Amino acid sequence: MATQSYLQRVLGSTPSPDFGNLQAVLAKGLPVRPTLFEFFLNGRLYKRLSAVSGLPTDDDYGMARVLTAAFYQAGYDYVTFKPPAFCFPAGARGHEQTLSLNEGALITNRETFESYEWIHPDDCGDYDMLERISSDLPDGMKVVLYGPGGVLENVIRLAGYDNLCFMIADDPELTQELFDAVGSRLVRHYELGCEHESVGAAISNDDWGFKTQPMLSPADLRTFVFPWHKRIVEAIHNAGDLAILHSCGNASEIMEDIIEDMGFDGKHSYEDTIEPVESIYEDYQERIAILGGVDLDFLVRSEPDKVYRRARALLEQSADTGGYALGTGNSVPEYVPDENYCAMIWAALEVRA
Repeated sequence: MATQSYLQRVLGSTPSPDFGNLQAVLAKGLPVRPTLFEFFLNGRLYKRLSAVSGLPTDDDYGMARVLTAAFYQAGYDYVTFKPPAFCFPAGARGHEQTLSLNEGALITNRETFESYEWIHPDDCGDYDMLERISSDLPDGMKVVLYGPGGVLENVIRLAGYDNLCFMIADDPELTQELFDAVGSRLVRHYELGCEHESVGAAISNDDWGFKTQPMLSPADLRTFVFPWHKRIVEAIHNAGDLAILHSCGNASEIMEDIIEDMGFDGKHSYEDTIEPVESIYEDYQERIAILGGVDLDFLVRSEPDKVYRRARALLEQSADTGGYALGTGNSVPEYVPDENYCAMIWAALEVRA
């Protein structure tokens, strides 16, 4: 008989979710068995992994059920979910596959700030979906809540990156009011979401950097962005849940802020061109949980067996010290071959086979 593909092995595996494993990782401890972490996958993988036929995906609840089934079959101890109504509407962009940091800006001065129609989480009636989907969660699974983008991401989306840089210099008072308007609503989003029993952790998803440096100076981040993330973490912790930061870019100048000031339990998103996750783990695993890190470029370009070997090595590196969950450096977009993704997760799943 021919050797099964990694995809076949994953589809044929028997899931055994236990959210306590991710809790142990986020507490910088040892899980009972190798643990997986991912922010999101892609539509093709959701369909393949869920193996659900006739389940409607044209409404939010149906899609939540598909996501839950897919995360379950892939071996995660949770499903990521965000009630869809709360967001920060911005202007149209020419392309959705590649995101411009300047296109679609709506708030560029005091007049446009005051005329912008904000959505408030308390006016969104869909947070009860977190309770509704709890009945669809397999035993042992929880929801990991995330946001409609983060504090800096949404301010850039509303103002444009170039405009924001000028605004910081020319009108710091308006800049502060804009960050406060976004940050306060995000805090409320996490308060409303984390009060549900189905939620066990939450991701504050906010990209802060380029490959070489932060998008704003560390001083400006500490003035406008980080205070709101500190409040987001407090809201998550006050609900008894764990707080995860998903943030792309070079964070070397601000890791102390992430750990000591904001108090995140875990950090996600790494690139080999910035610093391989293997060395990040050695530097920080005693202070913050390290999540994912298998570089996307490596994942796309490598043969499946090579992906599997690197994933195995990461699990072996953290086997005695804990505080690590296996996954990609960012997410699983559609250009990642399914076989390569499955080779990565099989390194954790094979012990359950």
